[in-house]
Amino acid sequence: MLARIRASFDRQGMMTTLGVEVVSVEPGRVELALRHDDRFTQHHGFLHAGAISSVLDTACGYAAYTVLPPEAAALTATFTVNLLAPAAGQRFAMIGEVVRAGRTLVVCRSEAFADGDKRPFAIMQATMTALYDRPDIKG
Repeated sequence: MLARIRASFDRQGMMTTLGVEVVSVEPGRVELALRHDDRFTQHHGFLHAGAISSVLDTACGYAAYTVLPPEAAALTATFTVNLLAPAAGQRFAMIGEVVRAGRTLVVCRSEAFADGDKRPFAIMQATMTALYDRPDIKG
């Protein structure tokens, strides 16, 4: 499963640009890491909500991917982000977990933490859709 996730993750241009790393992969759970980078901040110096949302979405997507069969791909259908505090810190952990998985829909939740804090500064709920046997979609 880890090799499958890494092979797919390595094709993620956005995650490469942001410098995101895969920290851990378990069935139904994925942790990603992002370092502070001034190129991805907003005008107050906090990490931009767009960067946070992108990584939270990716964490949910790969969490969903871990519970799908090999012939399926996970794509985002919808998500909601709650930004609870400014994204202040040097290293950010984004943890995605499956809440409930069906054959075609997987509901996930992800949380963002700064510098080892136990309180999330952002949370996301997302619904992923599973696509089966599509030659134009790579896992």
